[in-house]
Amino acid sequence: MSEDQVTETAASSSKGRPAKKEAKANFFARIALFVRQIIGELKKVVAPTRKELINYTLVVLVFVAIMMVIVSLLDIGFGTAVGWVFGGTGPTDH
Repeated sequence: MSEDQVTETAASSSKGRPAKKEAKANFFARIALFVRQIIGELKKVVAPTRKELINYTLVVLVFVAIMMVIVSLLDIGFGTAVGWVFGGTGPTDH
C-alpha cells in the first residue's frame, strides 16, 4: 500500500516521533487555553426539546422500573433458595 492510499493520520503517525514543541506555555496561558477549549465545546452542546426531554425521562423511568422488577424477582428467588438450602424447609423435614 502506497503512502498516498493511507489516511493522513496513519501516514503521519508512521513517520516517527513528532518534533518537540519549543517551550511549554506558562501556567496561566495553559489555563486560558483550557478555558477557551471548554467554552468552544460547550457551544457545540444542543439542549433537547421539551418533547425529547419528556421522552428521555420516560425511557429512563421505564428502564429503572424494569430493572427493579428483575432485581426483586432475583432477590426473592435467591432468598427462597437460600432458605430452602440452609433453613431446612425441604421435603425431608418432618
